Amino acid sequence: MRVGTLNLASGRDATGRCLDGAGLAAALAGVDVDVLAVQEVDAGQPRSHGLSQPAVVAAALSATDWRFAPTIDGTPDPVRSWRPVDPAVLGGPDDDPAGPRYGIALFTRLPVRRWSVHALGAGRARLPIRAPDPRTGVARWWSFPDEPRVALAAELAGCTVVGTHLSFAPHTAARQLLRLRGWARQLPGPVLVAGDLNLPGPAPARLTGGQRLVTAPTYPGPAPRVQLDHLLALGALTASDVEVRELAVGDHRLVTATVHPA
Repeated sequence: MRVGTLNLASGRDATGRCLDGAGLAAALAGVDVDVLAVQEVDAGQPRSHGLSQPAVVAAALSATDWRFAPTIDGTPDPVRSWRPVDPAVLGGPDDDPAGPRYGIALFTRLPVRRWSVHALGAGRARLPIRAPDPRTGVARWWSFPDEPRVALAAELAGCTVVGTHLSFAPHTAARQLLRLRGWARQLPGPVLVAGDLNLPGPAPARLTGGQRLVTAPTYPGPAPRVQLDHLLALGALTASDVEVRELAVGDHRLVTATVHPA
C-alpha cells in the first residue's frame, strides 16, 4: 500500500497565490498513492476560487473514496470571523461541502470498511505571522489563534490510516498526539498516522512509542530543514521506497512510502 501526506496550504504555489482547479490538478498529476492524508484544505473559500478542493484533489488522485473533515466554518484569518465545526460533520464524494470551510481530508483508492473522526481540541496559543492585509494589501504582523484539530480515520483491510494536522504550539501538539494515541488503541490495528504533526524529527515516535517510517526534512518545501510531516506506525508496519519531494503546490514537501505488514 502506497501512503502519503501533504500539507496543501490551501492550494498555494511558491508565490503564495492559490491555484485554480486546473493548476491544482496539474500540481498533483504525478502523485501516485493508494492513500493520501492532506492538511489545510479549503472548500468554498473566496481566496481559493470557491473550489471544493477535496473534490479536485480526489479527481487528480483517482481516489474512489474520501472524507473532508472541516475544523473551521469561515475563513482562518485574523480579519474574518470563524467558528469551530462539529467534528462529526464529514464531507464525501456524494456531498458538495458547504463553504467557506477549512480542514483536513483523507483520500483512498482502496475499499474503506469504516470512517471515523475524533476531536483533539485546540490550544490557547497565537501564532505571529507577517502577511498582507486583505483589505489594503500592505504586509503587517498578525496574531493568529489556534484552530481546533481532529483526527480522521479510514479502516482498511489489514490496517487503519489516520490523517491529522496538529497544533503549531509544540506543547499543544504533544497533548493532541497523546489523545490520538489513546483513540488509536480503539481502532483496528496496526494503525498508521499520516500528517503534519508540527513536531520535529523523532519527537512523535518518542511520545507515542510508535515507529518513525520516514526520516527526512520536509519543511519548508523549497529548502527543508526540519521534519514536521510524518508517517508513524502504531503497530507492526514497515516502509520501503520512501520519497520526499517538492510539488508545485503547498509549503511542505510531499512524503510517500510503500507500507507493509511487519
